[in-house]
Amino acid sequence: MATLEESQGRTRDQRSVYERYQDAAAEAGEFDTPLFSVEVTADGRPTDIEREEAEDEVIEDITSPFDPEHIDIDTRTTTVDLLLSRLRNEMIDLAPDFQRKAGIWTDGKQSRLIESLLLRIPIPSFYAAEKKDGSWAIVDGIQRLTSIARFVEPQTVGADPLKLTGLEYLRNFDEASFADLSGKLQIRLRETEVVVHVIRRGTPEPVMFNVFARINTGGEPLTRQEIRHALIPGRARTLLAELAETEEFRRATGYSVVGDRMADREMVLRFLAFRMTSPHAYKPGDFDAFLAEAMHQVNRLDSADEDRLRTEFVTAMLAAEEIFGHHAFRKYRRNQQRKSPINKALFEAIAVNLASLDDDDRDVLRQTDVLDAFAELMEDPEFERAISVGTGDARKVRKRFDAVKELFGNALDEARRDPAL
Repeated sequence: MATLEESQGRTRDQRSVYERYQDAAAEAGEFDTPLFSVEVTADGRPTDIEREEAEDEVIEDITSPFDPEHIDIDTRTTTVDLLLSRLRNEMIDLAPDFQRKAGIWTDGKQSRLIESLLLRIPIPSFYAAEKKDGSWAIVDGIQRLTSIARFVEPQTVGADPLKLTGLEYLRNFDEASFADLSGKLQIRLRETEVVVHVIRRGTPEPVMFNVFARINTGGEPLTRQEIRHALIPGRARTLLAELAETEEFRRATGYSVVGDRMADREMVLRFLAFRMTSPHAYKPGDFDAFLAEAMHQVNRLDSADEDRLRTEFVTAMLAAEEIFGHHAFRKYRRNQQRKSPINKALFEAIAVNLASLDDDDRDVLRQTDVLDAFAELMEDPEFERAISVGTGDARKVRKRFDAVKELFGNALDEARRDPAL
């Protein structure tokens, strides 16, 4: 008897994720386009990182039992001058390295924001998280606030003064600095009212994270790692950046991971998270909260543990490149010539497993055909889903880590039986 779905013409597609992308590209005649949906940069260009898909039935919502009464969002109308005062007194955290590398506003775009203020055109609201000391971590509006500060008080953001350029209406102000404005216009700028939505301290961090994940005031949603970076200051910020900038990481990923949306730092964080917490100790729940807690853990590391993790990361990157070649951290089928995009779930499973081996085991793997065995593993639909859809599910986390561990174990066992090795 036909199922309800079949009777309504909605039969479930049994093909693998890989096959569906491949067939779709072939049907469209797009043989030279990526087989997988990829992430994009701040200016909309495709990257070399596969976009993670959510489970069909997953709804982006708060899943933990938080009392809505604990969510305290304070909407304040303040002035540009008061925001600058907070900057001067270090009561605003702009997280300078949060600026999107490829998406940092040009002088022209910054100038047009100032032009809007001079014309008394309202600008989008700012969103901030209140810290224990009463300071604000700006999560949405960093570019706008930096532009204003750079024009009015550049010393507060350690930037060169902005001279207006590329204006649309007030062209007589081209090349003008703040000092060139009349006293009346200077006061107009300083007294311009702006809206700041402040999530008060005491709001549970996962709820705060969820709220900011829904913000889209600038036209481009913040990535999860951008939100984590803004909300969690400390050593984690700089350590993730340092490891993402290592030559070993860049070479292992084919110099193809664009960092302007912090995808590179998220990959590093996922490695650190599963080196500090065993995949089997990962509990069902919010994967984003798990990564946020990992950043807090990094902030608490002593120098010895930090050095150990740094060494393990670099060692894993070197081994991955030598074992998998230019297909490292990418889906692969036998005789596949074209590279697939970087897959973040594969990255964490392969890198963490390589880091857990000793030097002798890694040397043996370098001499074996692991790539061919990996192609066979990719034929397992359950494994493929574990690295493609709903990758934060605890069962899928265990599946991919165990499968890669078994892959390496089998390769080592086979190699030890080979007299030539």
